[in-house]
Amino acid sequence: MDMPCVTRWHKSLQLSEDALLRVAARASEALAARGVFHIVLSGGNTPRELYMRLATLETDWSRWQIWFGDERCLPGNHVERNSRMAGEVWLDASPIPRAQIHVIPAESGAKIAAQQYAQQLAGVAEFDLVLLGLGEDGHTASLFPGQVEQDSAQDAVPVFAAPKPPPERVSLSVRRLSHAREILFLVNGRGKRVAVADWKAGKAIPAALVCPAQGVDVLITPDALP
Repeated sequence: MDMPCVTRWHKSLQLSEDALLRVAARASEALAARGVFHIVLSGGNTPRELYMRLATLETDWSRWQIWFGDERCLPGNHVERNSRMAGEVWLDASPIPRAQIHVIPAESGAKIAAQQYAQQLAGVAEFDLVLLGLGEDGHTASLFPGQVEQDSAQDAVPVFAAPKPPPERVSLSVRRLSHAREILFLVNGRGKRVAVADWKAGKAIPAALVCPAQGVDVLITPDALP
């Protein structure tokens, strides 16, 4: 029988500030130990303020590698693209070399984009840090209830029937997201209480399936606690 994932819950009154400290620490450790920092960004509204704060971080940006956990199949400059949000508040004005910002080519369609992104990921071992969110239905990235292939061997998977628009998306797989030195969930808002309660009760919501051997950390605001 599989052991339950070790999930460490951290109540946070200042989510973006606490997350910034975590990102800064992981980046410093990775750059010192391996000379490169691979981070996976989350979409949605929750990490927006964190990305704005990251723009002020003092670090060697030339050694950052930016990846995305999922993307909506929309035109590249569409306002609802995860890469567009991160670009507007942080990445477009950052000194990170453009070749090191790995945007999912979701405008090509879910199947082709998943294949192309998997090819980009082929040379990457473990991510240093994966940022994830939690949907009200328990989804994370674009891994939705009833649609997750937990044992998928693919690094990136196409999504064709997402219950939230747009229905066509690309997501890193459970296996690939879990191949990380640290996973940090950012959770806020009263609307997340049911999903959090299900997670704490041991239900197999998609967010709970993402778990490296060392477990995951969850920064959660008090209003999201059941």
